[in-house]
Amino acid sequence: MPRLYPAAIALAATLLAGCDMVGGALGIESPEKVAAAREADGKAIGGACRHAGRAIEDCYALNKKADKASVFAGWRDMNDYMRENKIDPVTPQLVAPATQVAKVAAEPEESKPEAAEKPAAKAAPAAKPRKAHDS
Repeated sequence: MPRLYPAAIALAATLLAGCDMVGGALGIESPEKVAAAREADGKAIGGACRHAGRAIEDCYALNKKADKASVFAGWRDMNDYMRENKIDPVTPQLVAPATQVAKVAAEPEESKPEAAEKPAAKAAPAAKPRKAHDS
């Protein structure tokens, strides 16, 4: 039996040394790796928001799940970089989902599909357009 102790200790040491490799192969990440990834994501989001010319409050509103401290750190780092190198913000080319909702809400009743089903008697009379000299 005493001969098995060194072999058992060597086997246990080998298994414990490979815990990170086994956990990575099974898809189990350590809390440190998860925290580092969340911080890196937050910094990337903050930097991208600043480069797009967004205010930090807008960035928080658009990315509710991101860590606010790391988003701010990325935003601040990008702000400093852009000031030092005299880089102008780049205007986003895609429409944000919030603006799409606002555009749909602002559409006139006639263009909405439900408007065709409503009776015409309930429609409000059209207002007379004002001219520039009528004040």
